[in-house]
Amino acid sequence: MDKERLDYLKSRAKEIRKLTIEEIGTLGTGHIGGSMSIADVLALLYFHRMNIDPARPRMEGRDQLVVSKGHAGPAVYAALALRGFFPKEWLATLNQGGTRLPSHCDRNLTPGIDMTAGSLGQGFSAAIGIALALRIDKLDARVYTIIGDGESDEGQVWEGAMFAASQKLSNLVAFTDYNKQQLDGYTKDIIDLGELDAKWREFGWFTQRVNGHDIAALDEAVGRALTQKEKPSMIVMDTVKGKGCNFAEGVEKNHSMVFNLEKAREAIAALDAQE
Repeated sequence: MDKERLDYLKSRAKEIRKLTIEEIGTLGTGHIGGSMSIADVLALLYFHRMNIDPARPRMEGRDQLVVSKGHAGPAVYAALALRGFFPKEWLATLNQGGTRLPSHCDRNLTPGIDMTAGSLGQGFSAAIGIALALRIDKLDARVYTIIGDGESDEGQVWEGAMFAASQKLSNLVAFTDYNKQQLDGYTKDIIDLGELDAKWREFGWFTQRVNGHDIAALDEAVGRALTQKEKPSMIVMDTVKGKGCNFAEGVEKNHSMVFNLEKAREAIAALDAQE
């Protein structure tokens, strides 16, 4: 990836973060932590890697993204609005009456959402099913999915992992947002995931581990994933929950936070001041 392209994607990730902070601040409460930690991978997928068309969100043969950690919906909405799937003005309606942007993503309400997110683990299973269906239909398309490290406590994730490996679903590329925190605290204190990349490797996946805030490294990992044809791929992303939001980054209780638009704008200004 050349420097010009990389700088563009970095700017998209920054804008996703800014829009996410503003939309949650407008509502007054929301899942800021896990939304901010996936802004970089969303920028890479929506603005570089995925074959998609905002004018035709249900285009046959498109690449699809299932964000199984559904509480990160605000960041997904920010990315979709920035990519042109719907007007940015919609972001001000997040999780309010009559909105098309509910707290968790809903494919029946929001253009560009490929699968509804609900109970943790279910989106991952759906992504596996979509990948299998694409292969059956002989469509040359990719399915990307993002799961959380807290979500990885769910048995459904590991059932899906075994099935995808047994089916050799090489058209499936998954990411784990490994920010080491979940709703109630740190993952190591709740259910220690151990060596997460080694675990996925043992489950039969082509596994890589990268800095989830390094877009160039993420892109190289995706490139390697797409070249192999024998296994589903897992990219474990080391991330920071709340990344880029000065009052959420590095805070233990940052899964969901209450803050107003004034505080949001201060955080956006601080983010703008960073190089």
